[in-house]
Amino acid sequence: MSQKTPVFLLKTKSTPGDSYQEQFSSETDGFNFEPFFVPVLEHRFKDEGLATVRNLLKTKAIGTGSDCAYGGIVFTSQRAVEAFTHLVQEVTGDDRWPHLQDIPVYSVGPATTRTLKAVPQQPPLQVFGEHTGNGETLAPYIIEHYGEWYKDRSTKPPLLFLVGEQRRDIIPRKLMDPALPSDKFIRIDEVVVYGTGVMESFQEDFTKLLKETEDHPARWVVVFSPSGCDGMLSALGWLNESSGRVGDDFRQEDRKTYIATIGPTTRLHLVKNFGYEPDVCAEQPSPEGVWEGISRFWNESKK
Repeated sequence: MSQKTPVFLLKTKSTPGDSYQEQFSSETDGFNFEPFFVPVLEHRFKDEGLATVRNLLKTKAIGTGSDCAYGGIVFTSQRAVEAFTHLVQEVTGDDRWPHLQDIPVYSVGPATTRTLKAVPQQPPLQVFGEHTGNGETLAPYIIEHYGEWYKDRSTKPPLLFLVGEQRRDIIPRKLMDPALPSDKFIRIDEVVVYGTGVMESFQEDFTKLLKETEDHPARWVVVFSPSGCDGMLSALGWLNESSGRVGDDFRQEDRKTYIATIGPTTRLHLVKNFGYEPDVCAEQPSPEGVWEGISRFWNESKK
């Protein structure tokens, strides 16, 4: 059997099962990978934000009624869904939160959608937007879909957006663009439900794995967010300490470690802040998208 190629997934392994582990654990089309999870971030729920959402649920302020404060919810991260799930699971039996099956719930990408569909809600939530993949694409989809959902109202009800401390403003900026006609304009309120920070042990953990696999002819690193990029590049020995960018002596042809990003945001962060162009930028932010990008890179490099 050929030696497996290590794939370092810079993320916390999802439970009960992780689709990236499934994708990279079986030999496909001649590629034989061995996945390793390297947690980069630690997440903490924000009590103030949770209290705000809890009160909205208790007072039935999220719904399709004309007196409701919000007519839908937006999620762009699995951690925000986990915070929401935490609230849903607080109450059991007849005291369950009011059903939210009548409102649209918007999700960016397949991973967040899978997490949302696992929320213990009966009837299940109606989740839309899985195909969009990023906020840039999700925003115009929301404008059209939400407009149709509430087509009988000239002024659309506001949307609730559960977010982390670090997030981009693409969706609020596009939904509340002053140039939009009044029947397209959607107010969206952000509530911070979790905070994120780089784990102190990340660089040490990653360095240890690199040392253990240094005899392999090739290795891949999959980067899921801008957080931890400096620690990753430092562990690889590619970062110039004085400039904070990939050093001039870095030579592509001498290396055996390759970098793939989950999407354009992380790629742009590496290019702009570190002067490094990753080998692969997944066209879709999914296990399949990352695998396809890596396999395409290797097939082309053999030509």
